[in-house]
Amino acid sequence: MTDTATIGRWAPGTQILWRYRQNAADHVHICRPVTVVQDTDELLAAWLAPGTPCVKPVLSDGTPVHHEPLSTRYTKPRTVVRDRWYGMGVLKLARPGDPWSVWLWWERGWRFQSWYVNLEEPRTRWAGGVDSEDHFLDIDVYPDRTWRWRDEDEFAQAQQDGLMDPGQARRVREAGRAALELIGAWGTPFKDGWEHWRPDPAWQVPELPADWDRPPAPAWAEREQLRTGAADRDAR
Repeated sequence: MTDTATIGRWAPGTQILWRYRQNAADHVHICRPVTVVQDTDELLAAWLAPGTPCVKPVLSDGTPVHHEPLSTRYTKPRTVVRDRWYGMGVLKLARPGDPWSVWLWWERGWRFQSWYVNLEEPRTRWAGGVDSEDHFLDIDVYPDRTWRWRDEDEFAQAQQDGLMDPGQARRVREAGRAALELIGAWGTPFKDGWEHWRPDPAWQVPELPADWDRPPAPAWAEREQLRTGAADRDAR
């Protein structure tokens, strides 16, 4: 799942992990294998293909999180389960340092539906992918350039339940306003025609590795482990 040939950039077609830590915790509770479309100093673009095996949180009794009433959604014990990404795939776009990523949604037949601005912690790159933390609040953006806030109720509940302190909540709102300025100016990535992009038909659906929740090792450390492991095998 990693690009061990280079440090810092992945070639198109490389399969990596796009992960999210649980809020107010250190462990990963969302993991989605994706295929790199583009990775430059300006933008990381990755394709989440239909049918991709993923990891997602559920309540301890197996109840889907979104089925739980909002008042107890973030306080009941949770676990994680393996699942698959249903429906059309999603193209994820992220600029380094931005406290959000932009996702593109299509309906069947590649009819473009909308952009989705997922407010989140700026992503940390590691040898196997990128890690972040979701910030609950989101923005839908439509082809006619109109927009709307999304999940404001979840954002408020997360604060009430202590998953986000007032300072962080304020920074998330500021990030949302900065995203709205970008939308108003119709800047990157909205202006760049990504809605017309299509995945390479030769790409295989990524597998979910058994160690999907492993600590994020730096690329140089993983390369050294591979090098020394190969040397050990040669010496046997």
